[in-house]
Amino acid sequence: MLTEYQKYRMYEILPGVTVWGTLIAAVVLSFTQPLWMIYAVILFDIYWVIRVINFSFYLTIAWLRFYRVRQIDWKDTMRHELTNWQEKHHVVFLTLYKEEWPVVKTSLESLVDAVYDKEKFVIVIAGEERAKEQYEGILAQAKEEFGDKFFDIVGTLHPKDLTGEIPGKGSNLHYAERQMKKYIDKKQWKHEKVIATIFDIDTICHIQYFAYLTYLYCTHPTPTRTSFQPIALYNNNIWDSPAPLRIMSFGTTFWTFTSLARQDALVTFSSHSMSWKAIVDVGFHEKRIVSEDSRIFYQCFLHYNGDYRVTPMYLPVSMDTVRDDSWWVSIKNLYKQQRRWAWGTEHIPYLITEFKKKGKLIPLWKKAKWVFFEWEGKWSWACVALLITVLGQLPMRIAPASVRQSALFFNTPHLLQILMTMALLGMVTSAIFSFPLLPKRPESHPRHKYIIMLLQWLLLPITMILVSAIPAIDAVTHLMFGKYLGFNVSQKKRKL
Repeated sequence: MLTEYQKYRMYEILPGVTVWGTLIAAVVLSFTQPLWMIYAVILFDIYWVIRVINFSFYLTIAWLRFYRVRQIDWKDTMRHELTNWQEKHHVVFLTLYKEEWPVVKTSLESLVDAVYDKEKFVIVIAGEERAKEQYEGILAQAKEEFGDKFFDIVGTLHPKDLTGEIPGKGSNLHYAERQMKKYIDKKQWKHEKVIATIFDIDTICHIQYFAYLTYLYCTHPTPTRTSFQPIALYNNNIWDSPAPLRIMSFGTTFWTFTSLARQDALVTFSSHSMSWKAIVDVGFHEKRIVSEDSRIFYQCFLHYNGDYRVTPMYLPVSMDTVRDDSWWVSIKNLYKQQRRWAWGTEHIPYLITEFKKKGKLIPLWKKAKWVFFEWEGKWSWACVALLITVLGQLPMRIAPASVRQSALFFNTPHLLQILMTMALLGMVTSAIFSFPLLPKRPESHPRHKYIIMLLQWLLLPITMILVSAIPAIDAVTHLMFGKYLGFNVSQKKRKL
C-alpha cells in the first residue's frame, strides 16, 4: 500500500513520463517502425492544423471584443448604470523585490491616471526583508510622491526564513494579505465589498481598468465566486528587447486572448483581480508554491466545490519583458521565466490529490476537465515544437529503402507541406495582430524597425524550441525527479 507521500510523488512523476515517453517513442519508432511514425506524424500535423485554426478563430473573436470594449467610456457607464459602485473598495497589491524606483513609479502613475475615485484605493507595497533597505527607500518615495493621491499606501515587510514556505511572490503575498486582513477588519469594511487586485510591480494598468472592473463586479450575479482576468501585454520595454523576447511576449499575450474568448480553460494568470472575500475564505495565496497566480483559482475552485470561474476582462495591463542590458542575459532570463511558468505542472498532482479528497462534491467531468487541460497544456508546451520541426522529419530522413519505395513515403512530403502551410495561418495572424499592440515607437528607434518587427516572426520555430519547449521539458523533468524549483524572480530592466 502506497503512502500519501508516495502517491503524490507518483502524480508528480507522471507528467514527465508522458513527455519523455512521447519524445523517446518518436525517436525509437523512427528507427524501428518508420511507417508507423510517418502515419503518426501525418495525424499529429492534421491535429495541429485544427488547433491552429481554432487558435486563429478565437484570437479574432477576442480581438473584436477587445476593440469594442476599448471604445466604451466605462467610468461614464458605471456612474449612469450602477447605484452601488461607491460602496466598493479597491486594494491593490504590488509585490516588490529589488526592483528599481522608475519601474515602481510608472506602475503607481498608471493607478493615479486611472479614471476612478482614488479615495477608494489602498495601495499595498509588499516588500521582502531580504531586500529591506531598498524596500524602505521605495516605500518612502511612494508615500512622498503619491501619498496624497490615494486613500492610503500601506507597506508590508515579509520576514525572511519563515518555516513552511518558499521565498517568492506567493509567500510575500500570503504575508501581505494576512496583514491587510487586520487593516480591512479594523476599517470594518465588508469583505464582499472589497475588490483585491494583484499586480506585478511593473504592471501599468489601462486607464479604464478599475471602472471596467467595478462595472463587471457590480453586475456579475455572483461576484465573490469569480476572478477577473485582463489581457496580459508585455510591451512596456518591447522596443528595446531582443527579438526572441518580443516573440515570446506576444505569444503569451495571444494565449491570454484566446483563453479569454474560449473561457472553458480560463484560469488566473499574472496580474488579475478578485473578491477579497474569496481570498480570505481560501486562506490567502499559497506560500509554498511557485505558480501562485493560477493556484489561487484552483484554491477557490476546490473551496467552493467547483462553483468558481474566471470572468474575462477585455482590457490590457502592460508589463515588462525580462530584458537585461546584456542580450545573452536577456535570453537566460527568458528561459528561466518560461521554465517558471511551465512549473505550473505542479498543479497536476495537487489537483488529482485534492479532487480525490472532494469525492462527489465536485462532478467527475469537472475534475477530469481541469486535470486534462493542465496535463495536455504542459505536454503540448514541451512536445509540439519538437514533434513538428525535428522529430517529425526524422522518419523521412532515416527510412530504409523498402519504405522509401512506398506511395506513402513519396506523398508524405507534399501532404506535410500543405499542412504546414495551413499551420502558418497562426503565425501570420499573430504577426498582423502584434502591430496594433506595439506602444508608440521611441524616437531613438528608426522607422525601418517596423520591418524588423514583421520579419522577427520567421524566428518563431527556433524560438519555440529553444526558449519554450526546452524550458518546459526542464520543468517537468525537475518535478519528475523531485528536484523542486524555487521562485525565480524575473529581473526586468528598462533602457533609460
